[in-house]
Amino acid sequence: MNTEKILSYVDHTLLSPAATWEEIKQICDDGIKYKTASVCIPPCYVKQAKEYVNEKVKICTVIGFPNGANTPEVKAYETKDAIKNGADEIDMVINIGNLKDGLYDDVLNEIKFIKSACKDKILKVIIETCLLTEEEKIRMCEIVSLAGADFIKTSTGFSTGGATFEDIALFVKHVDKKVKIKAAGGIKTMDDAEKFISLGATRLGTSRIVKLIKETPVEENTY
Repeated sequence: MNTEKILSYVDHTLLSPAATWEEIKQICDDGIKYKTASVCIPPCYVKQAKEYVNEKVKICTVIGFPNGANTPEVKAYETKDAIKNGADEIDMVINIGNLKDGLYDDVLNEIKFIKSACKDKILKVIIETCLLTEEEKIRMCEIVSLAGADFIKTSTGFSTGGATFEDIALFVKHVDKKVKIKAAGGIKTMDDAEKFISLGATRLGTSRIVKLIKETPVEENTY
């Protein structure tokens, strides 16, 4: 798979709490230059970024991030505000405690609630796989499918681990065919990116792939 194709799967990401507007602009510039699927940035920068990119790259932002413990009403408000400010895609974090308490209907209804707030915008559901048992991951595949979300996503990148090849294979086995898969967190190399895609991921949440390409000598860069 060539570099340009891999980049088309990338949500080029900067979610550091210390991120400055200058750094966000650079992420946007990179997203435009390298034709990434989107740039994924904090909600406070969505409006500025949307105006700055002038529709040249999609704007993705995060909701209930990174812990997922906000109430559904707060997450819905965050979602509506982000969309009003220009967000094209929403990545929400589930209430992990509810999942572990077995409150599956609550988890399902929250995702449905946020999907309704998204209207026609893409919703990706972050389940934070590193904190879940295999049984809980499978349950979330079923819940995300029932809720009508567009993507199931592995990780925030802010917990104890990121995407694994095993989790993507598990998702492919258990999600509805209409649900797409996003691998995020810890994707460090082009080989990693290609492997995640080959296993079934159609989005990659990462900052490192673009960085790798920028650091590659021109004669070696196939972009």
